[in-house]
Amino acid sequence: MRPAATHPAGLRARLLTRLGRPTGADVTAGMVTGLFSIPEGMAYASIAGFNPVAGLYAGVLPPVLGSLTAPTVLMVTTLTSAIALTGQSVLADAGLDPHAAGNVAALTVMVGAVMLLMGLLRLGVVLSFVSNAVMTGFSTGIALQIITGVLKDATGYPPSGHNKLLQLWNWLVGIGHWQLAPTLVAVATIAVWALAHAVRRLEAVALLIAMVLVSVVVAVLGTDVELVRGIARIPAALPGFSAPSFGAMPHLVGGAFSVALVALAQAAGVSPSMPNPDGSRSSVNGDFASQGLANLGGGLFQALPSGGSLSRTGVAVSAGAGTRWAGVVSGVFLALVVLVAGKLAERIPMPVIGGLILVIGGELIWGKRADIALVGRTSKLSTAAMLATFAATTQLPLQQAIVIGAVLSLLLYCVQAARQSELVPLQRDPDGTWTTTDRPPPAVLPPGRITVLTYEGTSLFAELPRLEAHLPRTEGARNAVLVLVMRTAPDVPSSAILKLIRRYATTLHAQGGRLILAGVHPSLEALLDRTGITAQLGDGGVVPAEPALLAPLDRAADDARAWITARTGAER
Repeated sequence: MRPAATHPAGLRARLLTRLGRPTGADVTAGMVTGLFSIPEGMAYASIAGFNPVAGLYAGVLPPVLGSLTAPTVLMVTTLTSAIALTGQSVLADAGLDPHAAGNVAALTVMVGAVMLLMGLLRLGVVLSFVSNAVMTGFSTGIALQIITGVLKDATGYPPSGHNKLLQLWNWLVGIGHWQLAPTLVAVATIAVWALAHAVRRLEAVALLIAMVLVSVVVAVLGTDVELVRGIARIPAALPGFSAPSFGAMPHLVGGAFSVALVALAQAAGVSPSMPNPDGSRSSVNGDFASQGLANLGGGLFQALPSGGSLSRTGVAVSAGAGTRWAGVVSGVFLALVVLVAGKLAERIPMPVIGGLILVIGGELIWGKRADIALVGRTSKLSTAAMLATFAATTQLPLQQAIVIGAVLSLLLYCVQAARQSELVPLQRDPDGTWTTTDRPPPAVLPPGRITVLTYEGTSLFAELPRLEAHLPRTEGARNAVLVLVMRTAPDVPSSAILKLIRRYATTLHAQGGRLILAGVHPSLEALLDRTGITAQLGDGGVVPAEPALLAPLDRAADDARAWITARTGAER
């Protein structure tokens, strides 16, 4: 008899549980997201110097594959402006034509392979070290990039400036340069959205209502504004197979890693911004692998590299997406639009898209207000890291901003870990149990007595000054024993901590005292043996950890008491 888990009915039930059931809101959200993929995908590709149709096709297969497999349920995997610009830079550095389908396919497939490999190797743990302060600054900066990317579409005025903040400022003070027709269309789009969004029953379809209604009015009135067809014509055909150029691949190895890291860093901001509605947990490694599969599939069918898109996910969520089916519908619906209504889609006004993207970007920034306030209340150092990451994201190439954010996260981690490290005194109660005390470690080791301290930290080299300051001095510590409990120490501590232990043991021994390490795990025990510290501490100087947590401490205390008794007896 088949086990229930492998029975066809059981497999279908598990699959339905994972995928969920599509709702009407998911279908609507998918349709809105699919429509957004026409102008937005084509515009991103065009800005980066690619064939605009390749940006359009990035909204067909990648969202379907990504949404079906991603642990982050609402994440929409597609082309973003940062990915497009980074991809163009990579091909330019390699001296490859960005309009050659084989080169684009090679890059996209290699980016997918890198993402999939990172997911399988579970390298997503690297992003878990990115602090909330840094990620908040990064996500807010990306949202501002989304806004500044459509200022020209919304008002017909392309602001100048070498960074996004300056562009936004020049756009605001250059209001006299805004063109009347596109500005009125964008304002009308935002107004229609706001009115529809204020009606509870229309809230989920407010974006779609605004897009369709204003587009129809513009067509009826014959308003002179830029349309989607001004970017490129939409072919009435699905993407065909595109073979990667294997000759280009050796030149794209490093570049594929760059594009993958930019995409994955962007996607890492989707999960905290859009938590799973069903309460399930996201997985960074699973998202890595999911985006890898999306690029492997999309690359073979004329798509540019893709990643988790905060703006497209924001569109889907604002339109009412509740399950992963919204992303699937977006890809399928876009394919249908391309096949049967490409000419109609070409008539969507760009100011309409600009107005709605302004709404989405504004909602993303507004949604971050609680995180920004939390970071601001946490510490000055976290606030500085958030502001620095935000500034880097808005003023530097994204790949450089990612490196800066990673370095800032590492510095924050080291500083916080160093601050948390401490030596806590323990005392033995009359009933034989060990308890912590509120008093700090003694300034000087008392002679002829046992002092027990437990080490709490991560053994980073940054902890060294703090630990040295809290270790009791050894002057006059004759026949004194310091028992240092190492139960929380990592298997492979910093070499600086090992040097501190060796140095302290030497000075304590010179004063006629002794150091005992208790609760040492096997890997650390082997390391102490290899470095000669075990021999330096002498017999009983290293007490291994045992299943009973306090047993090594009891043993170390008994050995210390016996040692003191033997020493004082011999001195008499």
